[in-house]
Amino acid sequence: MAPTDRPPATGTQSQQRAQQRQYASKPSRSQAATPASEAADMRLEFQQQQQPGNRTISAPTSPAKTRDSILQRVQSLTDAAKEKASSISNDIKYAAATRRQQRVSKDRLLTLLVVDDENFEWSRYFRGKRFFGDFEIHVEQADIKDLTVTASAERGCTVSMAVISPSGSRVVRSFRPDFFLCRQSVRDASKDYRNVLLGLNIGGVPSINSLHSLYNFQDKPWVYGQLVQLQKKLGKENFPLIEQTFYPSSGEMSVATQLPVVLKVGHAHGGVGKIKVENNSDFQDMTSIVSVASTYCTTEPFVDSKYDLHLTKIGPHYRALMRKSVSGNWKSCVGSAMLEETEVLERYKFWLDAVAELFGGLDILSLEVVVSKDGIEQIIGVNDSALSLLGNQQEEDRKHIFDLIMERLETQVLVNMGLQAVTQTQEEEPPAIPARRDSLVSESSVTSSHQSSQPVKANLSRQGSIVSAAVPVPVQQNKGQLDDTEDTMKNLRKTFAGIFGEM
Repeated sequence: MAPTDRPPATGTQSQQRAQQRQYASKPSRSQAATPASEAADMRLEFQQQQQPGNRTISAPTSPAKTRDSILQRVQSLTDAAKEKASSISNDIKYAAATRRQQRVSKDRLLTLLVVDDENFEWSRYFRGKRFFGDFEIHVEQADIKDLTVTASAERGCTVSMAVISPSGSRVVRSFRPDFFLCRQSVRDASKDYRNVLLGLNIGGVPSINSLHSLYNFQDKPWVYGQLVQLQKKLGKENFPLIEQTFYPSSGEMSVATQLPVVLKVGHAHGGVGKIKVENNSDFQDMTSIVSVASTYCTTEPFVDSKYDLHLTKIGPHYRALMRKSVSGNWKSCVGSAMLEETEVLERYKFWLDAVAELFGGLDILSLEVVVSKDGIEQIIGVNDSALSLLGNQQEEDRKHIFDLIMERLETQVLVNMGLQAVTQTQEEEPPAIPARRDSLVSESSVTSSHQSSQPVKANLSRQGSIVSAAVPVPVQQNKGQLDDTEDTMKNLRKTFAGIFGEM
């Protein structure tokens, strides 16, 4: 038999060979898939997906690029946070510096509140100025629309004002004013800030002009009524006031008494709310306008003027300016005008001095006088401390206002020092009477000791404690001490009377 020849397999052998082939086709446990093999399969599958022919899935972002974009975003957020923190830090430093400035020498630092526009800085006049050696003046200036005043009778008033910080943000600063200068109109055609005056008045803040006079100037017909009483007192020849008619509402505006007239609607400044009415038809048309405005109006005869006079009085200083319209407008305050300083005649001083006595006294005022082509002068209005400074002498006028404020502040400080000294003197008690350490003498026992030198009997003091008995009080010694106290009070009164009498 050949070596390759095998005997034919039986049925049993054939079945065994088939089972061996089936077992050989199944993987053993040792040949099972490992994590490394699975990872290799996933990489293979990922590479197949990145082939150009496969466009179903886009290529993922590179890890390096992703890390750079995240770093850039973090850097930008960090820069923005630093900038915001720097801005907040500057605001905090600005507010802290302001508070430190208010705390430094608080008893020797006076705060002056100036209401004026931002075109002029009043602090440059007061910077570095002192009086009585160590009293300084700090100026707070703002537009009246940016002020809020809260006040009480016990704590005084607190002013809050909106200012721009060095970082450009808008912050609110609060302070307590010691003096007030008003250089803006408190009330006009479209605004009314009389609540500022109300708060300052409750807080008892002194001002130029006085708060009483400023409040009385917030209705022009009210001021005109005071001028009418002044004319009756001085006479029409000595105080030539223009004639004016008052209408409380449009319902009473039937027919104008004389034409042409100048109609003024409500309380306004700078030529606002004024119109020239030449006939009754125009006057009736203006009636409907006044009804929409829901306010009063006044009329006065139209004067074909040659020029206007602007008379001012600041403290003891007088000035007269002649104003001629160049643009041809019947309102000399509107359009172009030529200003010329003229002589202050005695009658001008007389008018200013007479008006300066209104409302308890006006430190700063101006009169508006219209001069007709016939040379007739008529007073048409008066302005308070919010007057407009005109001409080439505005700087000199502001210095006069500065001198006036300094004088008032010095007087105020002197009065406060005098009141404090008198109060402290009155509060001082007589020297204590020597007594035993275990005894107390009531006020009633001291009073009875002046009437009799007998030992003091037991009594109840204000606290209800029992006063020990028999404390001899030398009568002559107490009389001498009281005489010394009275002499001291007399000397103090004479000293303060001399100081205040020289002002």
